Amino acid sequence: MLEKQRQQLILDILEESTFASVRMLCDQLNSSEATIRRDLNKLAGSGSINKIRGGAEVLTSKAKPTTKITGSAFLVDKEKHPLTKRLIAQKAVELCEDEESIIINGGSSTFMMAEFLQERRMNILTNSFVLAQELLENSHNQITLPGGELYRKQSIILSAFENDTIQHYHGTKMFMGSPGISEYGVMETDPLLIRAEQKLRKRAEKLIVLADSSKVGIKGNLIFSALADVDVVITDSHADPKMLTLFEREGVEVIVVEAID
Repeated sequence: MLEKQRQQLILDILEESTFASVRMLCDQLNSSEATIRRDLNKLAGSGSINKIRGGAEVLTSKAKPTTKITGSAFLVDKEKHPLTKRLIAQKAVELCEDEESIIINGGSSTFMMAEFLQERRMNILTNSFVLAQELLENSHNQITLPGGELYRKQSIILSAFENDTIQHYHGTKMFMGSPGISEYGVMETDPLLIRAEQKLRKRAEKLIVLADSSKVGIKGNLIFSALADVDVVITDSHADPKMLTLFEREGVEVIVVEAID
């Protein structure tokens, strides 16, 4: 991640929570303490934040109410297991046919699909503005975006309205990532994300979940959908085999790629 991108994420985190410790920033941004302290010094030097003992806080004059979405940052997630995620994304695109209409939910795993969609001719609805930009610049796919507000940290577009572009779209498949999938279903981190993703789910015939092995078996307190609503899970060879057997018993098709990172 570039220094400028990391510092912008620090500002985003501070706008959401007003205060962040160095340890919290290290965990959220997957960076060393020395890197975070250097970033905080630069941001404080430019007058963007108040640097205090153990962390930083937002400037009172710049504090403003924001709509928060709980969840990790796209730029951080994109750097985790990238080689394995790439293979998972490749397998996902292999399930598609030219001229097909599909839905791709925003996320680091689904973003990897862009490379393999470049030579396709498909109709794609996505709420990921980074994926949409990549496909617009490097492919001939027809791209549709929902209206709504940009959430820079997660690199997605969410609409607060029921009557938007989504209601007029129909896709054969919906592709999505998840912070966790277990016997309880597909997990999510925020009620606003669940509401937006369920709108997308209603417009697709099948649900395909891209989940590297670090997500398999992970439980949470918010459930996007029950396991019975999942048609396919694409994961890697490090996934818990007992959990994959459970998925198959529930009628989920499991596709496994070889883990390489």
